[in-house]
Amino acid sequence: MLSRSFVGRVVATLVLSCATAHGQPRVNSPDPESSPGPELAPPEPASSTGVDYPSGADGDAVVLLELTIGADGQVNRARVVDGDEPFATAAELAAKAWRFRPAKSNGQAVAAKIRVEVSFAAPSRDPAQDPDRRASGLGSATVEPANAVDGPEVLVEDDRPDPAAHHLGRVEVRQMPGAFGDPFRAIEAQPGVTPFLSGTPIFFVRGAPPGNVGYFLDGIPLPLLFHVATGPAVVPPGLIEGLAFYPGAYPARYGRAAGGILAAETVRPRAEWHGETTIRVLDAGAMVEAPFAGGRGTALVGGRHAYSAKLVSDLLNDVEYRYWDYQARVSYELSPRDRVQLFGFGSNDFLGASSGVFDDNTTFFDAEFHRIDVRYDRSINARSSARVGVTLGLDETRGDDDDFGKSRKLSVRARTDVHHRAGEHTTVRVGADISVADVDFRLPRNSTSLEDLASLARNFNSRIDSVIGTYVDAEFRVTPRITLNPGVRADLFQSGDNSEVGIDPRLSAVFELTPRVRTIHAVGISHQPPSFLIPVPGVDIAGLRGGLQRGVQTSSGVEADLPEKLAVGTTFFHNAIIDSSDPLSLLRIGVDDELDLRPLGRTVGVELSARRPLTERLGGFVSYTLSKSVRSFGRESGPGGFDRRHVLSAALGYDFGRRWRAGARYLYFTGGPAEVDNIRLARDPPRTRPFHRLDLRVEKRWPIGSAGAWIALVFEVLNATLSVEEVGLKCEQSVCESDEFGPLTVPSVGLEAAF
Repeated sequence: MLSRSFVGRVVATLVLSCATAHGQPRVNSPDPESSPGPELAPPEPASSTGVDYPSGADGDAVVLLELTIGADGQVNRARVVDGDEPFATAAELAAKAWRFRPAKSNGQAVAAKIRVEVSFAAPSRDPAQDPDRRASGLGSATVEPANAVDGPEVLVEDDRPDPAAHHLGRVEVRQMPGAFGDPFRAIEAQPGVTPFLSGTPIFFVRGAPPGNVGYFLDGIPLPLLFHVATGPAVVPPGLIEGLAFYPGAYPARYGRAAGGILAAETVRPRAEWHGETTIRVLDAGAMVEAPFAGGRGTALVGGRHAYSAKLVSDLLNDVEYRYWDYQARVSYELSPRDRVQLFGFGSNDFLGASSGVFDDNTTFFDAEFHRIDVRYDRSINARSSARVGVTLGLDETRGDDDDFGKSRKLSVRARTDVHHRAGEHTTVRVGADISVADVDFRLPRNSTSLEDLASLARNFNSRIDSVIGTYVDAEFRVTPRITLNPGVRADLFQSGDNSEVGIDPRLSAVFELTPRVRTIHAVGISHQPPSFLIPVPGVDIAGLRGGLQRGVQTSSGVEADLPEKLAVGTTFFHNAIIDSSDPLSLLRIGVDDELDLRPLGRTVGVELSARRPLTERLGGFVSYTLSKSVRSFGRESGPGGFDRRHVLSAALGYDFGRRWRAGARYLYFTGGPAEVDNIRLARDPPRTRPFHRLDLRVEKRWPIGSAGAWIALVFEVLNATLSVEEVGLKCEQSVCESDEFGPLTVPSVGLEAAF
């Protein structure tokens, strides 16, 4: 039962959040029957909106685009809402060159979003019908507005991507070999990312352990991102509109992670029936959304279930393996200025063994989490908008009675965000949030070691944790070629009787040297409570032992857009985590409790990248990271537990026509340091062998009807080379023993469909 102090904090949370509530960061066109509002004129084309028919394509197609048009009439962003390849990419790239007369609110130019339909007509096969088109071999494309219901959407800000982030579009990342159509798994191929174990979706980011990387969905923190082992993300691809990956110096509105940030945004509600499904060897999932109340409301439901427990058990010597997740969302437009939304989602994972090589029933991982989020969005005027939300959470992890016991966390989080466009070149975003958690930890019943029980009782216990924070972010376009993004965040953490304060400043800058070449610089400080190597739902170190971890992140790089849609970049970075709770440091020799070891972690490196969209007929990328990760404790210094000096990832995809696509991805990384028994050897230990693997993907897609529905057969293999990874090397008295894993090879045959 919840304590009185917990209930009291919950009430205070709700009161504080409602007292500062104002609404949503985007403004819909006003209702003429409502109270007086701004007069809105939508954007109008000021240049040709033609789109060439893609070479090698066949048939007719329709692509739905969402365009973000700045107050200067330029298309700042073109996003594919729906459409088949290669038509989707052709429309998206062409739209970026269009020009518009900007939208106007009360006669003043403002940024806006509109949706347009691009219709492609195949080349005529009869010269008599269209001799010009037959001679050129080209089809045709027409563009029509697609805002009959919603109208244009005026923006409070220009919606420009943050310069310090890697932005991943949903259409492209679902084509990446080895990612199984999961946008989140595409993070592995980004510069600065080092795999924890090949094939598992657990990553180090610029030297920061997975536990120092924050995950957000629509601004809601997630306790973990992926299902157990090689499982997919806990959120299905069809629900994700886009990803922003910040390897360092992330915006102040996120916070509380000493490493990087991965922020995902869900697809906007659509006032029409649509959905998709995926059936694979290991699991099946589906999602569908339907309108109600004449299109003012939408209801979405989705889920996934791993039905292959028997198959995995037979293949892996009676290993028990299962997972499921669910999502449900209801959105309703109270008025053109007001919208409410209820969003619930959660997941469950279990990995254990009942017999075989294990003497007794063994639980490796048994965890689940659930979230219910209620938010209210309010348009204030054409320059200001706000949002207020409340999230209820349940996190639980259960372990063997001999090892861990059980941890259960009930939480409430309230937040408010306000956007204001102070002028044509200035945008400000401010917000605050408060969360309270009631943690119930139960010690294992059957442990035979009093020392282990004492360590658990010291590091984990039942208590009340809370954190309250506030932030401000801004964008200043100092000149047409110089943009600054400053921000600062302040957080007060409390766990039991202990409290800590973190002040997190952040600044990024973009200097456009030419229209195609720019330099990007970022620096930031971030704070985080003590954490585990890998996030576990409901399990947090109690009492803020050792104080907060503090990350100091700097980077400087140059990017260039080359002909033929090529983009290249180079970034130098230096990340430091002060008082790190990374338990994998080799310097832990002689320390009774690994959580008492709080070394200084430093990582320096350079990232190189070159890419052409995978959605092109011939597309791909090369990503290379050269880095050095060091842990220092007192006068001693040595490599981090997962210091891999070289990481190379390369992919190539090709469209063979008639909706056949194939691709391959190659991953290579050098070995990590060995575990040694001598502090002197820890300074420069032996290393495990390098590892490489090849992933393959083949897709055949069939269109259904003329409304954009399709069905696809996908064959994919992770680690087609059957490579075995040396995951450990233990050296005692100059004798080393190797520990190998694999080959971890995951073949998949899937049937995907959407309407």
